[in-house]
Amino acid sequence: MIEIIVQKEKMLYNVYHLVKAFYPSEELQTRVEEKASTFVGVFFEEGASFLSDTEVKKDLDQELYQFLSDKTKRVLDWGVLQGVRPSKLAMKKVEEGMEKSDFITHIGEERLVSKQKAELIYEIAKRERQIMKPLDLQRGWSLYVGIPFCPSVCTYCSFSSGSVKEYEAYIEDYVDALCMEIRSLKEVVKERKLNTIYIGGGTPTSLTAEQLEKLCRCIEDTFSFEDLLEYTVEAGRPDSITKAKLEVLKRFKVSRISINPQSMQQKTLDIIGRNHSIESVNETFYLAREVGFDNINMDLIMGLPGEGVEEARDTLEKIKTLGPESLTIHSLAIKRVAQLTKQEIDGKTVEKMLELGREYASVMGLRPYYLYRQKNIAGNFENTGYAKVDKEGLYNILIMEEKQTILACGAGATSKIVLEKEKDNLIRIGNVKNIREYITRIEQIVKGKGDIQWH
Repeated sequence: MIEIIVQKEKMLYNVYHLVKAFYPSEELQTRVEEKASTFVGVFFEEGASFLSDTEVKKDLDQELYQFLSDKTKRVLDWGVLQGVRPSKLAMKKVEEGMEKSDFITHIGEERLVSKQKAELIYEIAKRERQIMKPLDLQRGWSLYVGIPFCPSVCTYCSFSSGSVKEYEAYIEDYVDALCMEIRSLKEVVKERKLNTIYIGGGTPTSLTAEQLEKLCRCIEDTFSFEDLLEYTVEAGRPDSITKAKLEVLKRFKVSRISINPQSMQQKTLDIIGRNHSIESVNETFYLAREVGFDNINMDLIMGLPGEGVEEARDTLEKIKTLGPESLTIHSLAIKRVAQLTKQEIDGKTVEKMLELGREYASVMGLRPYYLYRQKNIAGNFENTGYAKVDKEGLYNILIMEEKQTILACGAGATSKIVLEKEKDNLIRIGNVKNIREYITRIEQIVKGKGDIQWH
């Protein structure tokens, strides 16, 4: 066990997550003591300790990083960075006109980020900027619709979603409530341009074909598609997809879908609670092609139980055979609310798996276009989206860079409203997470949506 004591609450977050990055499997105990003898103290069971009276965040981060690096004989590619969106730092510098070499030096000195990661986020920022160039970021907006149901709940999952079996009696009422919330936005956005729609979850295709049709018709009847550039549905689980559902999505102009196996190893799928076969992944993919989808994303997770480099290679070979237009490669993130909380992470193995993913993506003609990080991520790595040119997920870029208003509907969904001022320009409005509570409180939620203003 490692004990962390700080004098001020505001310092706890960074200290905790930096220590956790070096010691992912250790139990950390934290407390705030205003009268502690030092500003920050980190105490190890064998008697070692880190003590600092430095209150300047940047200096404290670097001091603690150096101590932990010397103690563990490790370096972190992301240095002291703890944020979810490292590409935002690169984007800011790209917009200021900073050259790549200067950015690498800058972020290396300021945040101790490795040259490889600095190059990656700089190139991603440049690609994102080019992709967003045609958008009217101030007058445009995007819609997120959340479906918090899955055929079964995966053991690594920490999202606010439940199984179809558990919530079957509530799904129809949920769709009705969701449509009410969607319609409430009509007046709010009447002078705005809808650029992207993203239906996520959960697993949106957990709904029946009839429920999907009701939802898609509600969206189409409520908003103009004149400026719509992308319409994504995260179909996700192969065991939730049917030809009838795919035909509904195609009929309502959905342009991009995800079919997410996470792994192409049957033993892994069984362990993590995904009740489908490898064969069903292949069948669903080709069925989507048959229906006419020419922009399909697939998600993989590196670091799942029992998997190493060879399993990752086999999975990537199978994905290459399918030939999706984009591939999102995640590092396993273990969160306390997930069932899978005791998974031991071998950082070096995950690093090799991620490198293999980069190599296969390149062979498949897919280039990195967006990136984000999570707390407690395997080996302190990242999640990277790769895509063919003109097949990128525009919504993914917008949600990461936070340059356009995204209005979100559904249980647990969070709207992000970008204001027309330079500082403190982002307002977050979250919906209640509990599915039953969302249904019963929908009129109150709708009233709140009607009060939204971002002028």
